[in-house]
Formats: sequence, structure tokens, C-alpha cells
Amino acid sequence: MHDGSILVAGVGGLGCLWARRAHDNCSDYADLLLVDADERSFEDARHAHCLPLGDTSSQGCAALPELAESHMRRAKQLTEQMLAPVELLLLLTGLGGGVGTGASHALAAQAKQNGALVLSIAASPFEDQPARCDLAQAALPRLEEASDVCVRLSLDRLAWQARERGADWRRDASWVEELVQGIVLTLGRVGLINLDLMDLRAVVGHTGEATLLVAEGDATEPEALFRSALASPLAGLRVEGASACLLQIEGGRRMTVAQVNSVADAFTRGLSDDSQVILGARMADELDGRMRVVAVVTGL
Repeated sequence: MHDGSILVAGVGGLGCLWARRAHDNCSDYADLLLVDADERSFEDARHAHCLPLGDTSSQGCAALPELAESHMRRAKQLTEQMLAPVELLLLLTGLGGGVGTGASHALAAQAKQNGALVLSIAASPFEDQPARCDLAQAALPRLEEASDVCVRLSLDRLAWQARERGADWRRDASWVEELVQGIVLTLGRVGLINLDLMDLRAVVGHTGEATLLVAEGDATEPEALFRSALASPLAGLRVEGASACLLQIEGGRRMTVAQVNSVADAFTRGLSDDSQVILGARMADELDGRMRVVAVVTGL
């Protein structure tokens, strides 16, 4: 599938960086849109739709979300063309600055109005940046309203986990990349048990809050996989009592039905008794002896 129906979008400097890296892992199945007021976000982005907002200087819309929102709304005719074929928008952004805070909800709202399913991942600022935190807190409800699923990623937790690996949290946000790759490939590749956008819509349609999980680990340790998923950098992560779950399980050629059942049980044990669970499974040669799980949990 590469007919424009899946779009990975980065809004703002951090969102563009993460979107580009995530898209590298699934470029055969999704298009890429970069939105920023800083032209450096578009460097060497030959295969992306690039939407510069206003004067693309290093100053751009820094700390001016109202200006970014205004530029975004002026570009509506252009984004209308980009969003026309889109059925799923995966939006990555950082809140607390100018472009991400001001433009991300406008793009999400336009995509949703066009009938697309919108999954947003929004990074919240570091706790020692009170001015940015205030901007992010004001913007988050608008992005949540414009998204079918909106999860908040804690930069404090992300940076701590990156330091543990000796990595740069900006350029090595592996959780974000794995999640986007997992969702795109879940819908784009043929599997043993296939999932499609209708399945995703069915799960996302449940009322209540939602969250996203991703984990990769030893195929013989389903509980460890689940604990790894809960150790994500998301803020306020919980799954107990959820009313719906879309679960994609991937493994190597030696993956067994018993292993799939064990992992599914570990990830759904805490859901409500009458929860809706939609399961997908696929073999991936690169996962010999390991399993990768992607879950969309809703109705919290």
C-alpha cells in the first residue's frame, strides 16, 4: 500500500526530525509531510511534502503559536490537496514552542474533517521549562479534540531513557520510530491475520481516553514484553479497564500459535471483561527468535 492513504506528518522542528526518521523505516507504505517555519527541517528531504510556514528563517515562529496557526490556516488550500487521499494521519509534534503548539491542531482538525483517522503523538516540554509547559498545557486540549487518539510523550522520561542507552534523545527516539513503523506496517503489509483501517476505526471509536504501546523482545517471555511496553516514555500511561484493544503481533518464521496466544493474554489481561479485542499477526524474517507488539488501547 502506497497510494497516499497513510501520511506521516511532522509539525515543528522536533516533529519533523522524528517524522523523517520514522518514515525511513516504512517509506514504501506511507507518505511524509513536514511542516515548519525553519527551512533546516527540510534539508535533503527529497521525498517529502514540505510546507514552510511564513518566512523560513531560523527565527520563524519561535514561541509564537498564534503566528504559526495563522500561517497554517492560510495554507489550507495547499494542505487540502495533500490530505485529499489520506485515510490515516500519524502526526508527530512537540508542544511548548511555536509551530508545534500553533499548527499541529489545525492540521489534525483539517485531516479529521476530511474523514481521516488522526493519531497524534505530542511531546510535552521538560518540567524545568515552565513557560513552555504553560504553552503546551493550553495547546494540548485542542490537539486532543482534533485527534482520534492523542498521546502525550514525556521528554523527561524520553531523555532519561536515552541517557541510559548513551544516546541523543532528539535523534534516537526509538520508541517513536518503532511505534510509527509498527502501525504503518500493520496496515500496509499482508500478514497471517490481517488488520486494516476499519479495524483501527472500530477500536478508536470507543469513548474514553486512549494510549499506544509498542515493545520488542524475546519470543518466549510475553510478560517481559508487556513490562517493556509499559516502560515507554508516555506520560500517564495505564491500560487497566480499557474497553477495546487492537493488537498486532509480529515474529520470526518459527513463531508459534502458543506464543501469539501468550503475548495476547499478557497484553489484554487487565482489560474490562467485555472488552473488544482485534488481533493481527504477521511473520517478519528480521525477528528470528523475537516478537514485536503494537497495541492501540482505547476506552480508558
